[in-house]
Amino acid sequence: MKKVLIKILKKYRFASFIEAFFILLNIYFLTYPPKIIGQIVDLLYDIEANKSLIITKTWYLLGTCVLLLAVRMPWRWLTGYVPRSIEKDLKNKLFEQFMKIKMTNIQNIKNGELMSYFVKDITEIRQFIYKLTSHGTRIVFTAVIATYTMMSGVNVKLTLATLCPIVITVFLIVKIKEYLERSFRKSQKYFTELSEYVQESTDAIRTTKAYTGETNQLKEFIRKNRRLRESNNSVDVHATLLSTCVNICFGLCYGISLLYGSNLVLSGQITTGDFVAFNGYIGLFVGPVQWLPSIISRYKRAQISYKRLDQVFNLEKEKISTRSVKEVEDAINGNIEIKSLTFNYPNTIETVLNDININIQQGETLGIIGTIGSGKTTLMNLLLRLYQVPNGKIYIDGKDINEIPLKSLRDNICYITQDNFLFSTTLKENVKLFKDGFDEEEIKESTKNAMIYDDIEKMQNGIDTVIGERGTDLSGGQKQRVVISRAFLNKSNIVIFDDTFSALDNKTEQLVLNNVKELVKGKTCIIISNRISDIKDANKIIVLDGGNIIEKGTHESLINEQGKYYEFYKQQSAKIQMALN
Repeated sequence: MKKVLIKILKKYRFASFIEAFFILLNIYFLTYPPKIIGQIVDLLYDIEANKSLIITKTWYLLGTCVLLLAVRMPWRWLTGYVPRSIEKDLKNKLFEQFMKIKMTNIQNIKNGELMSYFVKDITEIRQFIYKLTSHGTRIVFTAVIATYTMMSGVNVKLTLATLCPIVITVFLIVKIKEYLERSFRKSQKYFTELSEYVQESTDAIRTTKAYTGETNQLKEFIRKNRRLRESNNSVDVHATLLSTCVNICFGLCYGISLLYGSNLVLSGQITTGDFVAFNGYIGLFVGPVQWLPSIISRYKRAQISYKRLDQVFNLEKEKISTRSVKEVEDAINGNIEIKSLTFNYPNTIETVLNDININIQQGETLGIIGTIGSGKTTLMNLLLRLYQVPNGKIYIDGKDINEIPLKSLRDNICYITQDNFLFSTTLKENVKLFKDGFDEEEIKESTKNAMIYDDIEKMQNGIDTVIGERGTDLSGGQKQRVVISRAFLNKSNIVIFDDTFSALDNKTEQLVLNNVKELVKGKTCIIISNRISDIKDANKIIVLDGGNIIEKGTHESLINEQGKYYEFYKQQSAKIQMALN
């Protein structure tokens, strides 16, 4: 996170320097109006004699105002431009980080927490940068320039006496900010919890309505929202306390100035004009010191957000672009050999896969069937190296899978997952999966092979129809066929179907499977399914149970063994028979 932030800040260092320069000019020119007004006040004792000089000073005052306007415009534009640009680049880097994080790390991050990184944490950092570059710079320049002007132009003792309350106020602010930090940390926690709850509730809205759970969901939301409100109120109370300290501070500053300054005027040590100008200079401090609590508050919030983001940026990434010394430029053919593979998920002791041995030659189809949680999908995740694979356990074309560059490996495997995920974009983009190089005819042919073409043609905008979030505008079978069409468009030599045909009716399933047989000729195909009909024609079939291969063979040989596979076959045959009756 530190390196990322420094790199982004360096990118805008010139714009920040220009912004600081304009702020410096602004503060410098702001010291002139009180001085000119003080000079005019001293000239008012003899208006007739000083008339022309008063008019000249007035023009100077107007000219200073014009200069302030000219300086303020580019400064205000830069004040918005720099933080927003940093926010944009930081979001890009964060999204890039999430795209590259290893599955073992990202699967532990909840959706609501993920969104709070983008919405809450980066916003806090952007607002702190805004406060620091705009308000913080003005505080420093005002303290230096205005204090010097007050001391050199009016009276040193009066300046020191008047600014004493500011020192005391800074001490109080330091104490109060500790309570503010604790309040904000609690607020951040409750905001994340509420975001996660809203995300989960909206994802499950159909289930909630189906079971009439709206009332309970609403009660829980109200409870979490009330807790967030209370924590935010605590933050506001401490922030208000900081502001109150600042207001009291300036009340004391003006009080000292009036009492001590008026005595200096009476004793002739300063003029009335100097006294008027001095009180004008005090006014320059009001804004900057009022901003001080806000900057401290923003700093503490940004500090917490920075630590949260730093944890994300420190998560280990996949080395997608890494090229092995042993890399061969030829495309992967698809010969897969798995030797005595045993696998546990990180930080768990339960064995997910135990002593798995499989050999698949190019052009063969492997069918995998098993109970829920038997390790079927985990095995496919390891073929894609979504998780760390032990060395010497999986070989593709005779090479250890860890020696094959990750991008090359995944580009040569077409994996049709079981979740049927669709993006909120056009059907064409969902079929292409954001890859270029496919013409209209290829896309059209792939949808025909997946038996979704006719459904698409009935839609108003055809293949350019924009579907809703996660494909909610489509039925389960339609979503599944859109996802399957990706396999017919992809040119990979290894094709994996992970429980891909479960939402299809028997007729459509058979038509799609016939097209799949043509697709995978000469390719390595793996079909994971809980239905015998999907895998019965595979060259090899394995049965997984509890992470172990308990049976392997062809459809006929496994039926003859009358083991677990045969039980699946009998159960499904009985269901089909009942449906026919």
